[in-house]
Amino acid sequence: MIHDFIVIGGGIVGLATARELLATHPGAAVAVLEKEDGPARHQTGHNSGVIHAGIYYKPGSLKAQLCREGAQATKDFCTEHGIPFETRGKLVVATNPLELQRMVQLRENAAANGIHVETLDATELKRREPNVAGIGALFVAESGIVDYRQVCVALAEDIRRAGGELTYGVQVEAIAETGNAVTVSGGGKSWQAKRLIVCGGLQSDRLARMAGLSIDYQVVPFRGEYYALPESRRNLVRHLIYPVPDPSLPFLGIHLTPMIDGALTLGPNAVLGFAREGYPRLSVNLSDVWSYVTFPGFWRVMRKNWRSGLSEGRNSLFRSRYLEECRKYCPDLTLDDLLPREAGIRAQAVLRDGTLVHDFLFVETARMLHVCNAPSPAATSVLPIARMIARRATGAINT
Repeated sequence: MIHDFIVIGGGIVGLATARELLATHPGAAVAVLEKEDGPARHQTGHNSGVIHAGIYYKPGSLKAQLCREGAQATKDFCTEHGIPFETRGKLVVATNPLELQRMVQLRENAAANGIHVETLDATELKRREPNVAGIGALFVAESGIVDYRQVCVALAEDIRRAGGELTYGVQVEAIAETGNAVTVSGGGKSWQAKRLIVCGGLQSDRLARMAGLSIDYQVVPFRGEYYALPESRRNLVRHLIYPVPDPSLPFLGIHLTPMIDGALTLGPNAVLGFAREGYPRLSVNLSDVWSYVTFPGFWRVMRKNWRSGLSEGRNSLFRSRYLEECRKYCPDLTLDDLLPREAGIRAQAVLRDGTLVHDFLFVETARMLHVCNAPSPAATSVLPIARMIARRATGAINT
């Protein structure tokens, strides 16, 4: 059998893309291949569970547009499928005069992106969140929380109901494109499709090379380490509490996030990982390390960001330093409040010149579309992202 579409990857982007293909091509034969034993086992299942409003993104940019569309689409999807979510609202907290100045740019971004924000002084911030310290804050009412693993389960059910196939436990070993089809092989089996879409996440570069593509980027894993607060401290805050981002740093910073299951988490940081899929602390995969230390772009990134990298490394090694970052805006926290929680791993695409890719990155052939980078907040934006990928794939690939 030759499928109309095969999607590699059972994370949220791959599943949403397969669902979109089935919706826009009724009767098409669509199959999803995933190497794990179920959906959302990697980036999707290890994130903060935030439905972002989109205040951080350049006005008019694709990321800003997709985030705005995606936040509402995610809430609508959850309502339709009976998935719990809450629109708690986010407080972006300034703890010094410099952050207060940076907050002005965030407010302008929000206004240009059509997002209503409320500016709070220290008194109003303290009234709303007695355990949070700051000299000012932005309140983003639209920000919410959800369990994206549940979203993926619902996406998978939609795929099955529409006649699509979901095959788990398939480790792709070969991808070969001919004039008429693409053949995907793994585990002694093979599948053929007129069109292949690869949403490989942490393995996107390896799958692209496996398909014979010439690429100029490398996935570098960054661990996002979280802590959970004790049950007795779960009411410490009601809203999502975020720091004002430093534009000179590549990542957002540690935040305090209520989870939809009632937990309260702290994190993540962003420390260089030594394994793409090694979630326990001190996980090491020599092949993963070798792949980035032999890539010139990695060392260029390190030269540009060594100070922040060193700081993140120290925060990872010493809980007391991690705690210092959190106490800037939540001074009541103590070391005893920091309980272990499983880490996440971010697939950071790095170009040969040392550029950290923060935008979409696609590589295409006559019958393949590889989604090499789907930037944060991909989970929030996934439904409009899936429409974009499906249109791009079907428009770019010859029938």
